[in-house]
Amino acid sequence: MSNEVLESVRALLPSIAGRAPSTDENGRVPAETIRELVEAGVFRMLQPRRYGGAESDPVRFYEVVREISGVCGSTGWVAAVLGVHPWQLGLFAEAAQDDVWGADPDTLVASSYAPVGRLIPVEGGYELSGRWRFSSGCEHASWALIGGLIVGAEGRPVDFMTVLVPRTDYRIEEVWDVIGLRGTASNDIIVERAFVPEYRTMRNYEQAQLRGPGQKVNTGPLYRMPFATVFTSAITGAVVGAVAGCYASYVAAMRDRVRLSLGGGRFAEDQFAQVAVARAASEIDAAILQMDRNIREVYQHAVDGVEIPMELRLRARRDQVRATERVLEAIDILFKTAGGNSLQRGNPIERAWRDAHAGSVHVANDVERALAMYGKAEFGLAVEDNMI
Repeated sequence: MSNEVLESVRALLPSIAGRAPSTDENGRVPAETIRELVEAGVFRMLQPRRYGGAESDPVRFYEVVREISGVCGSTGWVAAVLGVHPWQLGLFAEAAQDDVWGADPDTLVASSYAPVGRLIPVEGGYELSGRWRFSSGCEHASWALIGGLIVGAEGRPVDFMTVLVPRTDYRIEEVWDVIGLRGTASNDIIVERAFVPEYRTMRNYEQAQLRGPGQKVNTGPLYRMPFATVFTSAITGAVVGAVAGCYASYVAAMRDRVRLSLGGGRFAEDQFAQVAVARAASEIDAAILQMDRNIREVYQHAVDGVEIPMELRLRARRDQVRATERVLEAIDILFKTAGGNSLQRGNPIERAWRDAHAGSVHVANDVERALAMYGKAEFGLAVEDNMI
């Protein structure tokens, strides 16, 4: 199914590319595009088989994300985020999965993981209140995975959890007005004293230990991989894809361009332009190759049923954030050497440049934090962080 999804998505790319300017201008991915991605099977790639999913090799999913992002960064970002949530939902209790997919396996789930919600223990579960920002594509989803702190008797936080809430328990406030990834419509989610049953919760500590109640029914290797590898790779995969697509647009546009300044001549014959293209291409290739290598190794460990070593988990995070750094360097080279034409709003190079830089500020791309964890472990010091 994974190869079929990739081929189906490639057939959609011209129409997605054609909608990219309006997606950026209107601040949302059209419902038509989401419907096409649903029909292509994008959102079922990491979904459990027992709910009609493919349980694909995760590398295939990231390939699809990169392809979509290459023609529209916002659409690729939403596909990545909404597409990775079925994997996480597969870790929740069976009853929670039934709530979401029991009636419709194509039901989509949004997220906002920051632990800004207050979870007050009540009989059978928790009372939840809070406001969450940056929920990409939330208007297309019927459920949301959101972060919260359990508040003890003295009003102090005692645990950090991710909880699952239905659309009927929250409202969306449209606040998204930004310079990049404009079409993701990453608006705010607001919950006021909603009841969350115990089975729709999962402790972040348990998730970091590669444990989840959903593993009782979803026994495949996909659900024994680290959140900090699977989710962060989806985020960076969209950024890498946007830059890779920008590179293709750049080469096509600049191949026959004739300069009107600097003595004229064909741009392609300028040695400095040739070097710039080589540098950008190398950075993009390095980003993709390292990330795919690490995902393959992590997944193979899960397939073999052996422990995923901390060294590998840290390396995956190291290379994931470095991938973001690498492709930002690449797109900055392209943007600079494209000349004044790259400043015109709406052209693919300008839009991809904005989208890539916007995606780089996501917490998953906190470069210094991830690199420091890797270096700390290399020096033999203990590393304790849920994002590995």
